[in-house]
Amino acid sequence: MTTASVAPSATQRRVLAALKRRGEASAEELAETLEISSSAVRQHLSALRSAGFIEARQERGQQGRPADKYHATELAEPLFANPDSGMSLELLEHIEEEDPELVSRAFERRRQRLVNEAKHRVEGKPLSDRITVLTELLDAQGYLASSDTISETSYRINLHSCAIWPVANRFKQACTAELDFIRDLVPDAKVERVTLKTDGAHTCAYEISAQS
Repeated sequence: MTTASVAPSATQRRVLAALKRRGEASAEELAETLEISSSAVRQHLSALRSAGFIEARQERGQQGRPADKYHATELAEPLFANPDSGMSLELLEHIEEEDPELVSRAFERRRQRLVNEAKHRVEGKPLSDRITVLTELLDAQGYLASSDTISETSYRINLHSCAIWPVANRFKQACTAELDFIRDLVPDAKVERVTLKTDGAHTCAYEISAQS
């Protein structure tokens, strides 16, 4: 996996985190979010772009000069990966060499542990409250999570970063375990994954709706 040669500064990480949460944004939009000047944001974006952490495209179809829209690249994912996730890419690759079935069982054991640790926080709560708790849990794990209310009975959880990106990019079982983790904590709801970062999307997004 390609890596950047220069680590971003603390402020550049803030800009990058804000960009990842939005998926794609202009310098002006990021300046408003971060409450700093557009010129300062542009300087940070320029440095991040030079280091390979972000890319830009020109948004056409509007009057005046086309606006640059920025988005994070794969190089930015390891910056937000959780070092305490307990997921070792090298170890999993060794396990796969010995017995590929053990890899799936390892992800299943990890998912079950996370579910058991979280169950008491969602039991007995209405769906809207469980969405809030789930978002908080995933955010604490390093996923830069947010949630949106689509309707009175439908919600979306957005994961703007991947806490175990090197592993998820190599083992698809990680993405399956993530989906099952959410389903286990809202067993009475319908859960569908609508976007996936390993497929090139800016986020992993899950739509959750109450069963009729």
